[in-house]
Amino acid sequence: MLTTGTKPTHPHLITELCDEGARLYASALSAGRIARAEIEPAPCLLEFALLHPDPDDANWLRPVPPSAILAQRLHPIEREIRDRRRLSIELADTFEPFMAISAQPAATTHAITVLEGLPSINATLDAATEACTEEILTIQPGGIRHYEDLAKSLARVKEPLHRGVRMRTLYQHTVRHGPGVFAYLEQLESNHVEVRTLEEIIDRMIIFDRSVAIIPARRDRQVALELRHPGLVDYLASVFDQFWQKATPLHEEPHYPATADGITGVQRTIARLLIEGHVDEAIARRLGMNVRTCRAHIAKIAAALGSGSRAQLGYLIAQSGILEQDKPK
Repeated sequence: MLTTGTKPTHPHLITELCDEGARLYASALSAGRIARAEIEPAPCLLEFALLHPDPDDANWLRPVPPSAILAQRLHPIEREIRDRRRLSIELADTFEPFMAISAQPAATTHAITVLEGLPSINATLDAATEACTEEILTIQPGGIRHYEDLAKSLARVKEPLHRGVRMRTLYQHTVRHGPGVFAYLEQLESNHVEVRTLEEIIDRMIIFDRSVAIIPARRDRQVALELRHPGLVDYLASVFDQFWQKATPLHEEPHYPATADGITGVQRTIARLLIEGHVDEAIARRLGMNVRTCRAHIAKIAAALGSGSRAQLGYLIAQSGILEQDKPK
């Protein structure tokens, strides 16, 4: 109890009735009345209308039955609950027609999702492969593939192929120089798989049913992007289709125009990249070969053109006309 001068105050709610007030109220209920002077330590009894004046004697107070107090206090609370329940029903009825609209996939699907770490990337690939019903398009840059590495994806793709899903894959020409891809295709044993190769292709990409695309977001392949925006995925699928039209089926030999100077098609591509200013490492990466093989090709180009230095090699390539053979007539 707090006091201000001689007048006591009770800073509490009726749900937190003070000990003195509880004792005096119980006493009044037991006796049927209580002296007004006796309740001075607990003015809350009058503030909360737990007591009312005795009509026969002003010096006494009579207790209000607790059932009456409870009904009086609960009535406005119950009325508020009813009002809020009615309001919640009205709100639900108002917005229910819009819930179906907002639940449409186009409105809730994330256009771009960042996938961090191989577990997250592989889980997304597994889910997209399992959900695929028509076609998987893949671009796999790099050099010679070892069967052990390719075998890791066998379990993932065999099931959708068995369901009739078609798969088209683009590799670089360099995979033809190793048995890995051929052994991998034999294990798949499916007529729904097509493989073509190109000298140069873009970075790794996988597209499922032309609705979901997975692309790398970092060179170490620890971060990838899951794309579901229809415009983005459609654009990437059209890029794949253009590469596919220019690619050579794996069972056919890549066509290179015949040359009299002994420079191969791969070496002409390397020569073109050298002229464009690319360093050995960048050329090797773009053509899916190791740097040592790339430099061996550069040495053969230099020998064929009689170059004694890299600076002279660039000039001789430009003057030799070997790059003109790649231009369409």
